[in-house]
Amino acid sequence: MLNKTRGRPRGRPDTRARIAAAARELFLQHGYRGTTVRAVAAAAGVDQALISYHFGSKQGLFSSSLDLLCVEPAALDAALRGDPAGLADRLLRAVTALWDATDPAEHRVAALDDATMRVLRDYLDCDLRVRIAEFLGGPDATDRATAAVAVIGGLIFTRYLHPVRSIAALPAARVRRVFGPALHAALHPRPVTLR
Repeated sequence: MLNKTRGRPRGRPDTRARIAAAARELFLQHGYRGTTVRAVAAAAGVDQALISYHFGSKQGLFSSSLDLLCVEPAALDAALRGDPAGLADRLLRAVTALWDATDPAEHRVAALDDATMRVLRDYLDCDLRVRIAEFLGGPDATDRATAAVAVIGGLIFTRYLHPVRSIAALPAARVRRVFGPALHAALHPRPVTLR
């Protein structure tokens, strides 16, 4: 039976863990796009409002339930505020802050698990790309966001999931200097005239 009361359920301290377990199962089964907050709440037997209470958002739920995310939700929100010219640096800071703080053993587990990798790809494509496009605005925003996610995904792949020694060994500040121009170019391309 579903707990349809508002607020925190009495005598059920395991609610957060139940929600996270239900979310993990649904994210792995249906991907990021195919999993709704409503479905997670139903699977956990709780009111949908408890997901916001415990996790803040679908992104927070995804991060907590899988311990895998490209960017912490709060860091992404912060990166997507401010001057568009500084977006590349803010995104790279957010990505490296999260992934550098994560145990490399978790990176290896994620890289070897097809379902987890599918969820990560869904997140990159369906959430991160969409949020960047919304921030950028304009007729080519989706194309620019797609290019930006390719740079970010490439960084995650070559630094964390399948480390290339020369990239994995870079200090975070150097990662921003090396990848920053490519990400900036993806986000703010110059017009190209084809001949």
